Amino acid sequence: MTQTDADLQATLRSRAEGLAAPLPALLAQAEQLAASVLPGAHGRRRAGTGDEFWQYRPATASDWGARIDWRRSARSDAHFVRETEWQAAQAVTLWVDQSQAMDFSGHRSRPSKADRARVLALALSVLLLKGGERVGLMPDMPPRAGRAQLDPLAARLMQHHSAEDYGTPPMSVLPAHSQTVFLSDFLGDQTALQDAVGRAADRGVRGALVQILDPAEEEFPYQGRSIFTSMGGGLRHETLRAADLRTRYRNRLAERKDMLADLARATGWQMLTHHTDQPPGLALMWLWQQLDARRVR
Repeated sequence: MTQTDADLQATLRSRAEGLAAPLPALLAQAEQLAASVLPGAHGRRRAGTGDEFWQYRPATASDWGARIDWRRSARSDAHFVRETEWQAAQAVTLWVDQSQAMDFSGHRSRPSKADRARVLALALSVLLLKGGERVGLMPDMPPRAGRAQLDPLAARLMQHHSAEDYGTPPMSVLPAHSQTVFLSDFLGDQTALQDAVGRAADRGVRGALVQILDPAEEEFPYQGRSIFTSMGGGLRHETLRAADLRTRYRNRLAERKDMLADLARATGWQMLTHHTDQPPGLALMWLWQQLDARRVR
């Protein structure tokens, strides 16, 4: 092996180790969050088409003879029907905004918007995979079932970052009649977002929009001379009286929230604004309830 090859291999190994280092912590945090919200989470439990035994129940007059489990009934004076568990795994595809804007945190005691989005996405994946669902990640990670899907999800969330200042959902085609969750600050191009949600809704996809904001983005606590730059450095604005911008800024943010709410109503989706100073379990519980309530029955 030449020195050049050895250097390349060492560089590659170092980069790989650097990328993998945060994964155990992220996975542990996601597992802990999932367990704290729903410690007993499991798959849907009801009778229906499936292979797994669920329960015996007393036979009724409407049950035909072929449904009677005669072996179990022989041990009793009553007739029993053997029921299997209903199994219909749903596909849930996540989009986690990885743009530069998501790296913002207004205070070192708070996680960045990107950190909160990653933890929520992975904790939700833990719950869904435990429940027998298939989980995927946009733009190119199709939904799959099983615990083995969790590590690739975590790796992809940690490795993929966009050079764009603000993010918009990719042009991925979601499985028809599936479910999806978009996690973002939704401060980017609203037309692109509307198109993405509209395309998904046209395919019968049901979804949830989780807007993640830092409290500073709500409050706009800036005064005096200030220089505002986007996280990627592509946008810059300097003012001598930052407080004069507060009302206009808050109005623009309110307009964006109204747009998201209108978009959700028009497509039958759900929308939540979550702040990084709030417990992540609140958003995770809301997401779980939305997805659970909208599963095909």
